[in-house]
Amino acid sequence: MLAIVRLVGAFALLLVASAAQAQNKVPSDRVLETLVKASLLTLNDANVTGNYSVLHAKLSKPFRQQFSPEKLKATFREFSQGNADFDIIAAMKPAYDPPPEVDGDGKLVAKGSFPTEPSRLLFELEFIPSDGEWKLIRIHVKLDSKS
Repeated sequence: MLAIVRLVGAFALLLVASAAQAQNKVPSDRVLETLVKASLLTLNDANVTGNYSVLHAKLSKPFRQQFSPEKLKATFREFSQGNADFDIIAAMKPAYDPPPEVDGDGKLVAKGSFPTEPSRLLFELEFIPSDGEWKLIRIHVKLDSKS
């Protein structure tokens, strides 16, 4: 019985160590795309409904402490008042420029765009490791006319 407990404990320690080590490198393409889309679609839902509490709950702790749901609503007022709805990105692949990286501070940085019409959706997202997963610490989004 003691051997089983030790084995389970060793396995749990291995999982924690693997998760921590994995956070020092850019996630796989599929995981990265999921992070980007989930972040942007949660923002889109908040803009469409006017309810920023779900977006707020998904942010990293430092971001949540700095921005209340009300402050998020004020920050993204231009999107919500302009009736911007970019949920179409769920069916698109993001184009990254430059390639995503984990910077010297340990933040996962993803910049790029989605080829939405009539304007491209440009994004700059930064994530930090929090509770064993990547969580948003910065989000900058804009709709840009194609030239």
